[in-house]
Amino acid sequence: MERRLAAVLAADVAGYSRLMGLDEEGTLARLKAVRKLVDPAIASHRGRIVKTTGDGMLVEFASAVDAVRCAVEVQRGMAAQNGSVPQDTRIEFRIGIHVGDIIIDDNDIFGDGVNIAARLEGIAEAKCRALLRECAHVPQNSPVPYNGQRSGAGDPAN
Repeated sequence: MERRLAAVLAADVAGYSRLMGLDEEGTLARLKAVRKLVDPAIASHRGRIVKTTGDGMLVEFASAVDAVRCAVEVQRGMAAQNGSVPQDTRIEFRIGIHVGDIIIDDNDIFGDGVNIAARLEGIAEAKCRALLRECAHVPQNSPVPYNGQRSGAGDPAN
């Protein structure tokens, strides 16, 4: 079993089911147009698209900096692209990024590194925001805060 440390980016479209309910063909066309922005951004930041779903994707980066820069580029590009689109039909991504140990199996990735990125994506807000959690574990006695709480039993990531 191959393992490695990686920055995992999980992204999906906020309100995708609602958008599809309003206009399936239009939503699909807009999603395909968005991929013309997203895919080159991922490639330019040395990311690897591991898998896509109807409205989401899982991307692996060797560098956390590259993952964050990619997310910022995508969100800025989406904001510019959505400028003339009515609010209720905009494609807006929620993005979560986590640096952690992953398991590689048949070009897919698994493990807590993936699960945490997906959880962060699930609680992220759309519109130019990405959530990032560092991989470092902060001991419970440490003076270093994590989102206003000490790490350990009170850490929301535990």
